[in-house]
Amino acid sequence: MELRDIEIFLTLAEELHFGRTAERLHITPSRVSQVISKQERRIGATLFDRTSRTVRLTPLGEQLLHDVGSGYRQIMDGIEAARSAVRGTVGTLTLGTMGPLSLEIGAILDLFKTRHPGVRLQHREVQPPSPLELLRSGGVDVALLWLPIREPDLTVGPIIHTSQVMLMVPAGHPYAGYDSICLEDLADCVVAAGTSIPPYMEETLAPFHTPAGRPIRHAPKVSTWQEVLSVVSSGEAVAGVAAEAAHYYPWPSLAFVPIRDAAPCRWALVWRTAGESPLVRALAQAAADSVGGGAGAGEVTE
Repeated sequence: MELRDIEIFLTLAEELHFGRTAERLHITPSRVSQVISKQERRIGATLFDRTSRTVRLTPLGEQLLHDVGSGYRQIMDGIEAARSAVRGTVGTLTLGTMGPLSLEIGAILDLFKTRHPGVRLQHREVQPPSPLELLRSGGVDVALLWLPIREPDLTVGPIIHTSQVMLMVPAGHPYAGYDSICLEDLADCVVAAGTSIPPYMEETLAPFHTPAGRPIRHAPKVSTWQEVLSVVSSGEAVAGVAAEAAHYYPWPSLAFVPIRDAAPCRWALVWRTAGESPLVRALAQAAADSVGGGAGAGEVTE
């Protein structure tokens, strides 16, 4: 089986969609179908169950994915290591951050760029209401996200930053003049809710129940950070945020109140396990070295 054919199999196993696989690999869907059919004929059994609506790995396909995936990554890493030894580390690494939060890891990025001057570091904005979207779509190679992350296809790197959790409220809100509030106070609020966010991640900034068990209402649904700012400014809702928001968004229509009994919000670099590359590992290593140790590059901390 050729390396390109293995790459097509592994990408289809990740995407479970012929069109998206073809788009990622810059080939046609028919080419994807031909390669998979050829592999199935060679093996003598189907690797994917296909219907007009879904594509799923068969048990044999799952086994092949397990057996071939790690070997393929080792081969590609070896090739990349050989290239890097000849010409130095080069290429483009796309980092996803939420608004200006890249400024919070400036020392890490400076260390990475010093070590790898031939690498172009590209930035894209991650939307807090859908924090995993760009990672899953391949739009970024690595993202700075708050924890926990418990997705089986994602790897969590070293914890590099912690933030106090605050409640962002409209300037005229009763809590706006408070020095702090407690989690129990959230039962009297309507909290803006993300459109595409694992509930366990949302719980860090916007719990669904108070410590005493009182429900906290989540509405309306928002899909971008700008929408969060707008619904809070207009008085429709409040929002749980990391403390950095108070520094970077000092709007006169907003107030930020510390939640004194909320656990600190921890931040880490996160990447697709199947998309791990020497450049991703190099950034994770720079993060680990910059913060003085902690979890090593590629170590899952959740």
